Amino acid sequence: MEKTSSDLWKRLETLYETKYLANYLVLKQRLYTFHMNKCELLRDHISQFITLLTI
Repeated sequence: MEKTSSDLWKRLETLYETKYLANYLVLKQRLYTFHMNKCELLRDHISQFITLLTI
């Protein structure tokens, strides 16, 4: 068990930093491959785009 705040912070970084990078790369890929379908309404497409940016 960690005894100081810096030890705790280092432990948290090792647990979650790699997950953050993986999530970031997945979101980046989703953004770059995002496109509008022919039958999709423009407002729905814009809403999905904004949702993707705010995640």
